[in-house]
Amino acid sequence: MKLYLYILLALVVFTLYKCQTHKKTIEVNKELIPDTTNSPVIPAAAAIKLMRVEDGFEVKLVADEPLVVAPVALTFDNKGRIWAVEMVGYMPDVNGKGEDKPNGKIVILEDKNGDGVMDDRKVFLDSLVLPRAICLVDGGILVAESPNLWFYEIKNDQPGRRTLVDGKYADEGNVEHQPNGLLRAMDNWIYNAKSSKRYRRIDDKWIIEDTHFRGQWGISQDNYGRLYYNDNSTNLVGDYFSPGFGATNNNQRNVEGYSERIVKSNRVYPARSTPGVNRGYMPGVLDDSLRLKNFTAACGPVIYRGGLFGPDYDFNAFVAEPTANLIKRNILTEKGYVVSGEQAYSGKEFLASIDERFRPVSLYNGFDGALYVVDMYRGIIQHKTYVTPYLRDKILSRKLTEPLSCGRIYKIVPKNKLASVVKFSNDPKALVELLGNNNGQVRDMAQQMLIDGKYKAAIPFLRAAIQDTSQPLKVIHAMWVLEGLSALQTNEVLALLKAEQWPLRMQALSVLPSVINGTSFRYYMDALAQLLHQNDELAAPYIAYAANYIKPFNADGAQSVVISLVKKYPNNPYVSSAVLSGLAHREDVFANSIAYLLPDTNLNINKQLTALITRVRSAQKNRDPLLQAKLYPKGAALFAFSCQTCHAADGNGVNALAPPLNKSEWVTGNKEKLISIVLYGLTGPVKINGHVYESPEISGDMPGIAHSEEISDDDVAQVLSFIRGSWQNNAGKVSIDEVSKVRKRYKGREKAFTIEELEAK
Repeated sequence: MKLYLYILLALVVFTLYKCQTHKKTIEVNKELIPDTTNSPVIPAAAAIKLMRVEDGFEVKLVADEPLVVAPVALTFDNKGRIWAVEMVGYMPDVNGKGEDKPNGKIVILEDKNGDGVMDDRKVFLDSLVLPRAICLVDGGILVAESPNLWFYEIKNDQPGRRTLVDGKYADEGNVEHQPNGLLRAMDNWIYNAKSSKRYRRIDDKWIIEDTHFRGQWGISQDNYGRLYYNDNSTNLVGDYFSPGFGATNNNQRNVEGYSERIVKSNRVYPARSTPGVNRGYMPGVLDDSLRLKNFTAACGPVIYRGGLFGPDYDFNAFVAEPTANLIKRNILTEKGYVVSGEQAYSGKEFLASIDERFRPVSLYNGFDGALYVVDMYRGIIQHKTYVTPYLRDKILSRKLTEPLSCGRIYKIVPKNKLASVVKFSNDPKALVELLGNNNGQVRDMAQQMLIDGKYKAAIPFLRAAIQDTSQPLKVIHAMWVLEGLSALQTNEVLALLKAEQWPLRMQALSVLPSVINGTSFRYYMDALAQLLHQNDELAAPYIAYAANYIKPFNADGAQSVVISLVKKYPNNPYVSSAVLSGLAHREDVFANSIAYLLPDTNLNINKQLTALITRVRSAQKNRDPLLQAKLYPKGAALFAFSCQTCHAADGNGVNALAPPLNKSEWVTGNKEKLISIVLYGLTGPVKINGHVYESPEISGDMPGIAHSEEISDDDVAQVLSFIRGSWQNNAGKVSIDEVSKVRKRYKGREKAFTIEELEAK
């Protein structure tokens, strides 16, 4: 035992030493500032002094190394402890060698003396390869370790029995393009970024359902359970409607009201020069002072729901930008269905640091109302697949490779404002009272505890709460708790469908898929018809979504509701999309049924329906994907790893990310141009089949892979041969010699191509 303690002490000292030996700074007037020609490690306390935070706020340290190392995500338990994900193996050097080492961990951090700073560390799981997300649920924890999603039972803070929930949770894409998030949302489902799956545990069985594909890294919800996310070049994206709707027709590529651009401006305002960004060499990426102009690594968005900051911060979205060492604040507003937002400031940020190693990657609401910041505190933040020679030189010259043993968690709070400490008990009545707390994170935890604990004794208190519409947020959470306990009654939902406040009607409409059955559907049909008769246009898209769940019990009745909707709102794009979402494999039949009722082809419903039918017929002409995979196995694998997450499995592109490869003249045309794009990337708008794709419809940049040491000319030739013969493409194969010729021709090139350059060739 004594030997074990000596070894443990030695390891702690070594870790501290390794991080401390890199803390080289220049002392000016007894203040620590970073060397402008270098980027040394700054001690956490001093690093806070290098942060410029909005007036009236301050940054406080919650944990730093060696208590936490390379954190990328966290969650809170009902004891107020932090469960953190440590992705220690991310980019061990500029080439990413050693990423496959099992050195990742899930750790439990605890503040035992109550001073707000974590002082105890307990390893829950170790020997993980690049773990990326966790979620506490039902007495256990979900852990995402690519490609698997595992569920571990928890016994005395130790992992118990392990169950494989999804063996294909993250089986495609590299580290930057794999599912993450595991957000336990208001509707009791677990959602992800960079994924089209949602999860839920019912009667000890894991259920997996399709949902909308959302975002890249990080996911959050607002007070009504609507989801928000983004991709690396986009400030904020989100849904206008509840997350469980609109993903039932695989033929429908885009559903109005989902994956909507919430904040249009992507401008950022770093506090320091940021030459170490992947495309800093390109005109327009950096301004005259060498500061990043627009998001290039937007991630970890959170809708602030803490209640501590004051009313001006309610319904604000905060977004992390680790390459520019800052956190963006956006102010959101809602009008009808539409949620939109503007940046809170011009020329500055909510928080910006002059420490180059400050890497905020995830943001969270805390039980104390603070905004929590997960700082990976790394020199290298770009994954090896896309590192350009320019960035490689910056990493090496600025000595950003090491150390790998740092990491911080901070919280941002208003100055001179005392945060109340919320205690969670196991008393059902007390938990129901917390459903009305001013802090959304507290409300979420109370909801989850009531469901996970199967508190049947809480049902009378929940029934009372659901009737008190003077506290709408408490009503909403109480309704979803009853749903989670399988105790929500038809009369309760019907009463909420008649509520004066729209948010209550919205939630009642959102819960319908869970409560419609062979007995209750008649009552809900009548209620939907009544909303339609009352011209409740806000409810109209929800009525269309709900009709799809009535269909199994009364197909004719559901059809009648939908027909009435399109007759009343033929030009409402959200209603049209909602109707189409319930027409999988019946698009032609429905088109015929409304042809005489709505003959005007310019109506939105007819435009969307025609486009959908055209897409279905086009997809029927696709080649067998398995045949191409047999011909080019390495190409198929590389497509899944590097291309599919943005261009989609069907080659038709993903909204807000990338344009189609299917039937693209850039794919089937000149081989040299195609090879050039894949090797060195493409920036700016691109015209495909007469349509110009540009931001925000797609990301502004496609990264090249010429500088990846892991992708050979043979790999490139295979993936290009694969896409040139897939779907409805029918072009010739690409040879290794053709790839080598292009690589040799542009040897030393760093910048991505533009369409103008390629067309001039």
